[in-house]
Amino acid sequence: MNAWEPKIIAFLCNWCSYGAADLAGVSRLQYPVNIRVIRVPCSGRINPKFLLAALRHGADGVWVSGCHPGDCHYIEGNYYARRKFALLKNFLEHTGIEPGRLHFSWISSAEASKFAETAREVVEAVRAVGPAKHFIKRKPEWDDLEAPLKAACQVEVA
Repeated sequence: MNAWEPKIIAFLCNWCSYGAADLAGVSRLQYPVNIRVIRVPCSGRINPKFLLAALRHGADGVWVSGCHPGDCHYIEGNYYARRKFALLKNFLEHTGIEPGRLHFSWISSAEASKFAETAREVVEAVRAVGPAKHFIKRKPEWDDLEAPLKAACQVEVA
């Protein structure tokens, strides 16, 4: 039996996807408990550093969800988000991060069932790639530091 459960950080737009999550809860729709929601004013305002920080601090996956194209409360924020995250996803793949760790979706506030279904898909996709091994901050082992420190101390100043 595998006891590991993925930890997923979800950045949800206040005007659409967060409303869908709220409606899913009020409607008592079932979706996995692995998701921790961060409510943002617009998906276009999410800095890619936030996603990298989530992965670096131990999240196994990140999910960004915004308004449908053309329905952004701020006119074009979701277009900026789509552009940013397409580039970030390619960059993460280039650096060796599995593509199943970063997800992007469009969900309106009336689509509670789509929110629950997408949440299940995201959790299953992250579960399929397994625990995150890259970007996790860890304290260096003393043995890893000992040799470089000794070498640095033995350098003679000419």
